[in-house]
Amino acid sequence: MRLSRSFLPTLKENPAEAQIVSHRLMLRAGLIRQTASGIYAWLPAGLKVLRNISQIVREEQDRVDAQEVLMPTLQSADLWRRSGRYDAYGPEMLRIQDRHKRELLYGPTNEEMVTDLFGQSVKSYKDLPQVLYHIQWKFRDEMRPRFGVMRGREFLMKDAYSFDVDYASAVATYRRMMLAYLRTFQRLGVRAVPMRADTGPIGGELSHEFLILAPTGESGVFYDAALEDQDWLDEPVDTSSSEALEAFFNRVTTPYAATDEMHDTAAWDAVPDAQKREGRGVEVGHIFYFGTKYTESMGVSVSGADGAQFFPEMGSYGIGVSRLAGAIIEACHDENGIIWPDSVAPFRAAILNLKSGDALCDEVCEQIYAKAPEAFLYDDRSERAGVKFADADLMGHPWQIVVGPRSAKEGRVELKRRATGERQELSVDEALALVLAG
Repeated sequence: MRLSRSFLPTLKENPAEAQIVSHRLMLRAGLIRQTASGIYAWLPAGLKVLRNISQIVREEQDRVDAQEVLMPTLQSADLWRRSGRYDAYGPEMLRIQDRHKRELLYGPTNEEMVTDLFGQSVKSYKDLPQVLYHIQWKFRDEMRPRFGVMRGREFLMKDAYSFDVDYASAVATYRRMMLAYLRTFQRLGVRAVPMRADTGPIGGELSHEFLILAPTGESGVFYDAALEDQDWLDEPVDTSSSEALEAFFNRVTTPYAATDEMHDTAAWDAVPDAQKREGRGVEVGHIFYFGTKYTESMGVSVSGADGAQFFPEMGSYGIGVSRLAGAIIEACHDENGIIWPDSVAPFRAAILNLKSGDALCDEVCEQIYAKAPEAFLYDDRSERAGVKFADADLMGHPWQIVVGPRSAKEGRVELKRRATGERQELSVDEALALVLAG
């Protein structure tokens, strides 16, 4: 994309309404614009980030045999009456009527709809397990939306729902999904710590939330440093083996980890001081087993091996895709702007032409840009070098390819790594090899 022709409206000053870093930087870097309270339009660069996050989430869901569907944003109120949640959900639910006075709602979540879809098609235990997911917009009418996309009213979410024949199978699915989440967040360039969460009236211990460490997080977190040392991308886990899944689960859940709401001071005191880590965290995912809560309340059963009907065991698994865009910025920024991890950045590099109109500078920049137009934001504006450097830092591209008259004459460019600030002079081919690697 050429910056001179792009819809990328950056701001020099911090917007008055933005209270936290991610909100300020997303507005300043031209990623989003507010259209109503707690509702945002995603501009081209922001949408690229959203799609990159979604694709990684999708790939890791597919990896554990979850199947992608797409459920509508509008749901029938009758579905929610079947589960008993329509009147109980509260004012966060947006309730509407169509022209025929039929009651609808803008979905805040999809347990009822997916259970109904499952019940329409699956009749036998032989068709289990099933895990269905989608990446879809949700709406919850927050009383006080704030912090930009971190606590908006409309948000993009990956929600998955599992159906299993019994508790042991449901536990295995839960553990596979926990592994998928750890891999997902690592691929996104952040470290999310799984912490046991309150299961509410259902009880049990199968509920975990995943928090990215960030100074502005809404929750206090306490955890054992052993959780920082795991590499889930290079460490294989046989997801077809219940023993391997149990060993994995024990390795993840044995070290202490809790939010301030679930903090156990006695257990924390038992952690060696050198291993203790404290801070703030932003919740970006939650996995939850709830048994037959929805299949039973909605009358969705299947026939078992003995011919008798039974209610499948369920779990739900959410990742806040749009919230992740903000949470990643909270964890990855400096005083100059965003520092995007390579995997989610809207562009691999900014090409900074320090003398637009100079024949040689233009030629070198065009040569680089032509190699991978989709990967580069080419700053071809007639602006001062300082402006271009500041905007590139603000927008957070992983690399900056700097082309000036002197370097162009020598057939070289300056390559800057945004995360470290390291600069090196390289040939065009050498720079392209580094930027486009992986």
